[in-house]
Amino acid sequence: MTTSPTDARQDPAATRFLGMLPTDPLLLRLSLFTLVNAFGRGLFFPVSVLYFTRVVGLSATSVGVGLTVAGLFGIAAAVPAGRASDRWGYRPVLTALWTGCGVVLAAYTVIGSYASFLATAIGYAALCQASMGVRNALYAVELPARTRVEGRAHLRMVTNVGMGAGGAFGALALQADSRAGYTALILVDAVAFVVSGVLVHRLPGGTARRTVDHARVESPLRAVRDLPYLSVTVLNAVLALQYSLLEVGLPLWIVRHTDAPRWSAALVMVLNCALVALLQVRATRGVEDLPGAVRAMRRSGLLLALACAVFACTAGLPPLWALMVLVVGAVVQVLAEVLSAAGGWTVGYGLADARAQGVYQGVFNSGQAAATMAAPALVTATAIDHGAAGWAVLGVLFIAAGLGMGPAVRRARRDAWRGEHTGSVSS
Repeated sequence: MTTSPTDARQDPAATRFLGMLPTDPLLLRLSLFTLVNAFGRGLFFPVSVLYFTRVVGLSATSVGVGLTVAGLFGIAAAVPAGRASDRWGYRPVLTALWTGCGVVLAAYTVIGSYASFLATAIGYAALCQASMGVRNALYAVELPARTRVEGRAHLRMVTNVGMGAGGAFGALALQADSRAGYTALILVDAVAFVVSGVLVHRLPGGTARRTVDHARVESPLRAVRDLPYLSVTVLNAVLALQYSLLEVGLPLWIVRHTDAPRWSAALVMVLNCALVALLQVRATRGVEDLPGAVRAMRRSGLLLALACAVFACTAGLPPLWALMVLVVGAVVQVLAEVLSAAGGWTVGYGLADARAQGVYQGVFNSGQAAATMAAPALVTATAIDHGAAGWAVLGVLFIAAGLGMGPAVRRARRDAWRGEHTGSVSS
């Protein structure tokens, strides 16, 4: 007997995997638009700053300031977009947001002044950041609650594969270093956003619409005033500082404070992508409920502190030893990353009001976005400027966030209305 996509959503076993591929037709559809979208973003990510500086002719400082301002608009857009998705449906809102991202990206190819760059960057950041919360809410509605974290882990693996493949093609444009090459990548990314939106629009409907009808029971600003949920969001954001630690802090540390080869930073990034793709699904085992998520995030904080200590030890080592110790630290950081990601999905979904996942996921995602913006300055002011003492400060911060997650989750769980209304999150 053939299992329909609707039946598959109700059957937790249907989201299990056959090798690397999910057996649920719906999860396959989610994987497809995730792959297309990630491939497009991977194309543009490594070339964006060079395009603005070398082709458009802007200074690196002005680009940095402009992207920071745009990021603030992106954070502000997440909650209104989440509310819109709760009211009108996750599929149509996400389709509109990704289509808008494609249009704004295409506009990058014709900008010629700082004003046009800033306006376009603000539009892109607002649409793109808003889409992340809506996308997460769509996952919450479409994926079965008991296997949602495992499904998210698979989709994160797909994201890493897509961005890695896109980044490889982006490297070709970097090598060519021509306006035509950069323009081609931007337009392909724009098309990828539009195609992703079409694929979202073609998803089977029904579930999201029923959730939207019930979302009106609660105040649209409940998530913004929900202090227990906000405390969990802040602690998760502190753990999310690790992403910029790897992308910004570690390359600067390698160049300024170690004798490791400069290409060590690229090696660490490649190792990270590969290990996350291999380990993320496995890391979700035992993290399907809130107690499991708390344990995972506690371990993540401790592992991140250990990684900070390992990275600090690379200063003054001979090149080969420094490289080997960096690799050890990178492996420890990956273990922390996959645990914190799995735990973050569980607490982000399990403590939200299921009738308003859009606005709640907008708030949760805004916390991570704020951490991404603050992290470069924080990492520079600690580890880069003060060496081992700075790494120790970061380590203590990670430990505090990991250990603080248990009390924060227990406080939030006192509210009986949290979680699924058709089968609450298990204890």
